[in-house]
Amino acid sequence: MTAKTQTNKDDKYLAIMKNFSERYAKMTDTYFCVDLGVTAVVIEGLAKHKEELGAPLCPCRHYEDKEAEVKNAYWNCPCVPMQERKECHCMLFLTPDNDFAGDKQEIAMEQIQEVRENQLA
Repeated sequence: MTAKTQTNKDDKYLAIMKNFSERYAKMTDTYFCVDLGVTAVVIEGLAKHKEELGAPLCPCRHYEDKEAEVKNAYWNCPCVPMQERKECHCMLFLTPDNDFAGDKQEIAMEQIQEVRENQLA
């Protein structure tokens, strides 16, 4: 597989998770972190898990067995704490009263890709 083919495949999952995150934020009246770099890293992690595991497992937790966690579904985004109490450990979906909540429910693909490139540098 060429690097360009891998990038296109990565971008497919990145776009899926970006679009999901934007829709979910709007649907739940939550906002991305004021530091969109945090948002980008979380979306990147969700995309990686979606591609590798078939589900957007929360990237901000440690798991002994990721495949078992995916089957359990508790930490698949949106996780149970988010669904039940609007508590997002990753700081992706923040309620307006959260000190770290920004005013954005959208993020440009370029912002996410820029964070990815900076991580690889």
